[in-house]
Amino acid sequence: MAPVTLDDVRAARDLLTDVIVPTPLIRSRALSEAIGGPVLLKCENVQRTGSFKIRGAFVRIARLSDAERARGVVAASAGNHAQGVALAASILGCRATVFMPAGAPLPKVAATRGYGAEVIFPGPTVDDCLVAADTYAKEQGAILIHPFDHQDVVAGQATIGLEILEQCPDVRTVVGPVGGGGLMAGVAAAIKGVEKDVKVVGAQAKRAAAFPPSLAAGRPMRIETQATMADGIAVGRPGDLTYELFTELVDAVVTVSEESISQALLLCLERAKQVVEPAGAAGVAALLEHSYAVRTPVVVLLSGGNIDPLLLSKVLRHGLAGAGRYLVVRCRLKDRPGALVTLLGELAELGVNVLDVMHERMAARLHVEEAEVLMHLETRGADHSEDVIGRLREKGYTLTLS
Repeated sequence: MAPVTLDDVRAARDLLTDVIVPTPLIRSRALSEAIGGPVLLKCENVQRTGSFKIRGAFVRIARLSDAERARGVVAASAGNHAQGVALAASILGCRATVFMPAGAPLPKVAATRGYGAEVIFPGPTVDDCLVAADTYAKEQGAILIHPFDHQDVVAGQATIGLEILEQCPDVRTVVGPVGGGGLMAGVAAAIKGVEKDVKVVGAQAKRAAAFPPSLAAGRPMRIETQATMADGIAVGRPGDLTYELFTELVDAVVTVSEESISQALLLCLERAKQVVEPAGAAGVAALLEHSYAVRTPVVVLLSGGNIDPLLLSKVLRHGLAGAGRYLVVRCRLKDRPGALVTLLGELAELGVNVLDVMHERMAARLHVEEAEVLMHLETRGADHSEDVIGRLREKGYTLTLS
């Protein structure tokens, strides 16, 4: 496959003129203060379909011949590429079939169907879906719209790079999420085509990080991905084209923990007022873990905002816990009248909000005269949490942190 050139990116932008919206670039005061220089957020979470994927999907389908579009298109995706393909096919009058993982978030499934695509669930992973989509394409004659490993798809995603350069001409580092690599390969192609000294950094979830071992081995390597909240970037093997572009154009790939991702999502929501899915927050997580790797001004890509509300509530609790604002504590009490009231009174004096209490008396680990309560507590931060734990222990309570 030929590499993606700046001319390819400009041509893709022309195709997208009446299809996408140029997304805003907003300054993050919290991140700017944290790393000591300007940090701006490129909000592709407010793009049509809720992510950047419509860019590449539309360019790919628009460049098919009439005869190819008449055969229909097929795609594999955890959700965002699915929606991009479904909407692009709808705009271009083309039938779309999309293979999604069995556990794909329900809002993404519903949105994909809402854009007119047929949805099929072949297995639990994106890689299962890619295999099934490839088989379907061969058997049915449909055109496979790969989520990342095609020149037209990469060129479409690369149009974000041109927008960044126009919105922040003095940008020194661009950081964004990496799954199969289409987004950051494209962004790097666009940015390095204009400003070669801008640093481009990709961020992968540690539990699904195929690029670091691939780059170390000198070729795309398949890994066994683990469960990660960042399902949108859980890809087991880099693409051949994206790997080639990464080796030429991307300066670094870092990995981020689940804790950093959840804290990044919380920061986006609380401080930037941006609803972002876990995969879309990976770039922010990279700044929280690897700020030494960047030069300012930094632009961080928020690649998508399609998050299941149930997952959002879980991730926010995870983020609050990581920030020391949410405690889960087991506490031993004397099994006598008023003991629980006394404990709750102590917590009230300490300014703790008790979210939930479970009272247990019959467990084998407890003495006859003992009871235990499992409490979910909201505090004001890490220092307050430490103070609460210390004060309760001073009062003689036996605590176990969960």
